[in-house]
Amino acid sequence: MEILKTRLKITEVRMGWFYNGKCTSKARLDGKTAVVTGCNTGIGKHTVLDLSRRGARVIMACRNLEKAEEAANDIRKTLEGVENVGELSIKHLDLSSLSSVRKCAEQLLKEETNIHLLINNAGVMMCPRQLTEDGYEMQFATNHLGHFLLTLILLPRILNSAPARIVNVSSIAHKFGTGVTVYSLHPGVVDTDLDRHLDSAFFPGSRWFYRTFGNMFKKSSEQGAQTTLYCAVDESTANQTGLYYDDCVAVRPTGKANDPEQARKLWDISIEMVHWDKNRDPFQKG
Repeated sequence: MEILKTRLKITEVRMGWFYNGKCTSKARLDGKTAVVTGCNTGIGKHTVLDLSRRGARVIMACRNLEKAEEAANDIRKTLEGVENVGELSIKHLDLSSLSSVRKCAEQLLKEETNIHLLINNAGVMMCPRQLTEDGYEMQFATNHLGHFLLTLILLPRILNSAPARIVNVSSIAHKFGTGVTVYSLHPGVVDTDLDRHLDSAFFPGSRWFYRTFGNMFKKSSEQGAQTTLYCAVDESTANQTGLYYDDCVAVRPTGKANDPEQARKLWDISIEMVHWDKNRDPFQKG
């Protein structure tokens, strides 16, 4: 057991060699409301923990309500004895289902006077090829279309809550393929269950190989959440918008990500795919 503890400590130190970005802001979020998607584990869970510690009222929007409740109880237990922590609540959200996204978003609009923080954290990776109930590829629907529609519906309320922030947790993998500030970020290679589909995507045992030999290069969930928190609360980013961050530093994304023509095309296609009413202006405060 002592040998295991020593190895774990060494691994933690090694991870520190590769990643040193950290959100050092002491900002309080008392009276603020935050919505975080996919936060029953990993980066999202630690993000909720941090925001709650700062006093924010955090809404955990998750697909699995049972696991979300377990995570919420774990966070409450961790924060026992800490003064002025924020309240936690849970909403059902299946980002692969446009009807679920609409239901969750409309419920939030009915119940929340303000939404100061929207953190689009949920995501899947290399899942087996399958179509959603709407007929879209699962990974694209979950990672992009679901969050796209959620943000569109909530945007008027977020605009009305300014100063407010929208944080999109993305990935460095993209290089291979108004009073509201917006951020996109790569959290790093993080030790979460995002790798659960590796065996089916590549070959049996690939997940074991990745976890066994990749640990020294991976961040813990706490480390992985630092860039999200930096974008969400740090005072120095308050007047920055539309930038891409890696390890708490603004960096330049791939050229295609900076192509306005490609951005407009993606916007138009996404609007069509989520069946958005073009007479409904998402940029109108409400």
